[in-house]
Amino acid sequence: MREFIEAFFLGIVQGLTEFLPVSSSGHLLLGQYFLGLDQEKFGLAFDVALHLGTLTAVVVFFWNDLFRMAYAFLRSLTRRRNLTADGDQRLAYLVIASVFPAAIIGFFFEDIISTVLRNPWIVVVNLVLVGVLFIVAERVGRRTDRITKLTFPQAVFIGVAQAAALVPGVSRSGATITLGLFLNLRREEAARFSFLMSVPIIAGAGTMQLAEVISAGMSADQVGVFLLGFLSSGVVGYLTIRFFIRFVADHSLRAFAYYRFALAAVVAVLLLTFFPPG
Repeated sequence: MREFIEAFFLGIVQGLTEFLPVSSSGHLLLGQYFLGLDQEKFGLAFDVALHLGTLTAVVVFFWNDLFRMAYAFLRSLTRRRNLTADGDQRLAYLVIASVFPAAIIGFFFEDIISTVLRNPWIVVVNLVLVGVLFIVAERVGRRTDRITKLTFPQAVFIGVAQAAALVPGVSRSGATITLGLFLNLRREEAARFSFLMSVPIIAGAGTMQLAEVISAGMSADQVGVFLLGFLSSGVVGYLTIRFFIRFVADHSLRAFAYYRFALAAVVAVLLLTFFPPG
């Protein structure tokens, strides 16, 4: 019974932190580290199940956008049109351009990311560094442009930020939204692009890794834990997206920067107190 409660709790954590710029992987890693969870049930494979839950949330929330983009993309394959003439078509190609950096880096460095970099001290450092970037981006970004003003090199650049977020503690939404602000996107536009560009990456990586887990076999308890985490992360993720899109329209990212600083300080104290080096 305990593992089901833990799965439900981690699903809520994932649903909240995947779309808030506070690092879902960092929170999950810290939760697993301090709670001493069974890595056979709550390791990287469970992280994937939670990400598939939040993937479902973003697909449901942005269903109309995704449908229009998919339709415009398929239509572009049979009709030669200027990419600037159709906003949905241009957005689809911008998302495609943003996928390549994370796909390439994830493919070649998956082992390092899933082992060496899953360290709580790395989470602490990244919580602080990215929090500082939030504050700087809020000061220097003009926040005037819509997504369709992005160039394709800029979309690839945002994709690099998404790839950097493979490291725990960075935050995928935080890194991509921050870079969007540096490129003068409005906050709500940067958030929308961040969520849309997450779909192919999470879908591809999650599907491949989940297929490996299933092929290796899972016990009945493991299946139940995965499903509970998937459902709780999906429901909470949907509600979080709705809140965050409305929030960033009128509020800065500074509150999230201060949260990251506070969390980093608390975690550092706990690590030094209960898990001292050596």
